Amino acid sequence: MSKSLYIPEGYKSALTLRETQHAIKYIKDVFQQALSFALTLDRVSAPLIVRKGSGINDDLNGVERKVDFTIKEIGGSEAEVVQSLAKWKRMALYRYGYNAGEGIYTDMNAIRRDDDTDNTHSIFVDQWDWEKVITREQRNVEFLKETVKSVVKAVAYVKRKVGLRYPVIAGNVCDDVFFITTQELEDMFPDKTSKERERLITKEHKTVFIMQIGGLLASGQKHDGRAPDYDDWSLNGDIFVWDDVLDNALEISSMGIRVDETSLKKQLAEAGAEDRMKYDYHKMIADGTLPLTIGGGIGQSRLCMFLLEKAHIGEVQSSIWSDEMIAKCAENGITLL
Repeated sequence: MSKSLYIPEGYKSALTLRETQHAIKYIKDVFQQALSFALTLDRVSAPLIVRKGSGINDDLNGVERKVDFTIKEIGGSEAEVVQSLAKWKRMALYRYGYNAGEGIYTDMNAIRRDDDTDNTHSIFVDQWDWEKVITREQRNVEFLKETVKSVVKAVAYVKRKVGLRYPVIAGNVCDDVFFITTQELEDMFPDKTSKERERLITKEHKTVFIMQIGGLLASGQKHDGRAPDYDDWSLNGDIFVWDDVLDNALEISSMGIRVDETSLKKQLAEAGAEDRMKYDYHKMIADGTLPLTIGGGIGQSRLCMFLLEKAHIGEVQSSIWSDEMIAKCAENGITLL
């Protein structure tokens, strides 16, 4: 069991198991409508599996093992369960003929077998993955910030709707986003870890967008890892909200403006991953075939646990947990699905 399992003192779910199931559906119905309206997105279908070696699967930090298997009907060809759809979405916008100002979102289900499980992490990942075509002139920090504000306003709107439907859930979401870069955060708290910095800044400002994740800081350390071939590390970030139940910062979205031909080449070199240029996806960015885009993922279960004021992500999704974690949660009034 993860040593970081947190048990809130005196915790009791505000909703019954049955009410929770109803509320999960309500949140998912309302939020995806709010998000699609705010960002001009169409819902599309997305893959659970992709061909191994296609370059489409998300490499995350580059060390996580993918779930893979062979396909009998295609001569034993190998496939992988997706870890996210960061690259697939950009290809889809190209294939479907989307123009600047238009985008897509989808329900993404993934398995991340190497994730450490705790209150907010599961090996099963469910997200609203979204991607939108932009112009080259929109590849700037101000456009990124305006998009972040739109996402946060959608979250705050759904929180108000949940409170009206379930008055026992009385909290709200601060929609006044505080923006800060990872370097500014390191300068502010030089003796803290990145997770400690996230907690301190979010506790103070409630809703925070921490920008520029992936590259080295002045200390020679990274705030957090990012694959070098989808986000532009100078134009990305994570949305954090303050979770009163967990008494901690909760990341609900990772998003950013995607790499163009220049930042792709630079980041692949910095990551020592220049061999990826053999893949069609990377070639299509380098030659300008793929559109310029902005996109991200919003954790469905993360958002549900936050809006419903739950203590564990397993209260809003069915996954696999250790016997020790199940028992420890049960002892403290946390029922895992």
